[in-house]
Amino acid sequence: MSTTIVGLFDTLHQARDAAEELDGSGIDRGDISVVASEPTARDAGWEGREQASITAENAEVGAVIGGAGLGFIGFLAGLGAFFIPGFGPVIAAGWFASMITGAAIGAAAGGILGALTGLGVPEDQARAYEEGVRRGGTLVVVRANEAGASRVADILGAHGAANIEQRATGWRNEGWDGRPPAAREPAGVAHSDTTATPEPRASRPL
Repeated sequence: MSTTIVGLFDTLHQARDAAEELDGSGIDRGDISVVASEPTARDAGWEGREQASITAENAEVGAVIGGAGLGFIGFLAGLGAFFIPGFGPVIAAGWFASMITGAAIGAAAGGILGALTGLGVPEDQARAYEEGVRRGGTLVVVRANEAGASRVADILGAHGAANIEQRATGWRNEGWDGRPPAAREPAGVAHSDTTATPEPRASRPL
């Protein structure tokens, strides 16, 4: 039985180093995936030429896989650039790309949040991982069997993977409520404390 191990890294370079060590330690290369926001990737020197919108009509990863490469994590198959509605542009390398497009789990469940929860990651953690990518972090997502899960977690931790619960607590202390920016009400919106009272109804005799 396989399990999913996720690590959030502050930089794409940390994620690169973790992915390379996982690959060198015997983890199947096809079980390693990397996800970052496109601005993060561009800051690290990636220049992508192709991008696709994640929609039900265009959810095949193969449509954007091609000559694009990310240099230091170029050994990972399946690098593509995508636009996730409500999130923004991302790059994804490896098997997780088909998850965020919804191609593997149904288009309605696509995106980082939907993909992670579809893999069994608790929703509160999945929301925190998504927020981490939104804030410029990079995810390394690994499939492993039970015997290899602890080794994967150790390697991710050794390369600086964040404690996601502590990170989420810090964000909440700053005002993050677990929702994406698009779902939050703009500042200055006044709330009414008035609760509508339903009109009284005439009772019918039994």
